Amino acid sequence: MHKRSWSKIAVLGAALLALAGCGDSAEEAAPQGEIAADGKPALPAIPVMGPERRIIAFGDSLFAGYGVDPRDAYPEKLENALRAKGINADVINAGVSGDTTAAGLNRLEFTLAAQKDTPPALFILELGGNDMLRGLPPEEARANLEKMLTILKAQKVPVLLMGMRAPPNYGPDYQAAFDAMYRDLAKQYGASLIPFWLEDIYQDPSLFQADKIHPTAQGIERLVASTIGEVEGALPPAKAP
Repeated sequence: MHKRSWSKIAVLGAALLALAGCGDSAEEAAPQGEIAADGKPALPAIPVMGPERRIIAFGDSLFAGYGVDPRDAYPEKLENALRAKGINADVINAGVSGDTTAAGLNRLEFTLAAQKDTPPALFILELGGNDMLRGLPPEEARANLEKMLTILKAQKVPVLLMGMRAPPNYGPDYQAAFDAMYRDLAKQYGASLIPFWLEDIYQDPSLFQADKIHPTAQGIERLVASTIGEVEGALPPAKAP
């Protein structure tokens, strides 16, 4: 399946505007091997059914796949997991390493416009970590996320907000303000929420790269496994053609 990343959108511009609106409603069969890893016959693949469900994974380096093979980035692995469950998902990697909430706000409308006349079935919003690492006030991050959620709500795009958590060394006031903004904004704008989307791996150093910030490929696999239920739950039912 042809993958579209944010970098390709930015470079190819108008060409991708035409491609972004295209969907494949034909039924497909998920790839399968004849023999499973345990040497036993592989189970039949779950057929990929229904209209294409385009999901925009909009975030920073945690989505962009910093330090891992592009095929191991969270959006790519999430797409594979959804399709393995029979969901005709096309997850667009709109992650940009280093992005703050302000940078995300600046490119949000262009990203949505690139979808042409077909709005995404779901928008996964994962930003705020770089604001925290740079010590930016939580109030600024909150205001930027609020503006993004306002735009998405006006365009009737369902949102799954991926929350982050500030460590204790930032101080109790910063930590309380930062951690609360995801919960408060999700409630205010009716977005689905994963309060801390690194919850399943953050206490296991072996699942992080040497910088202790970015997950390894194995860590990303764990994150997909621990969040796919919330992603599937946030995805609205497919509309009849």
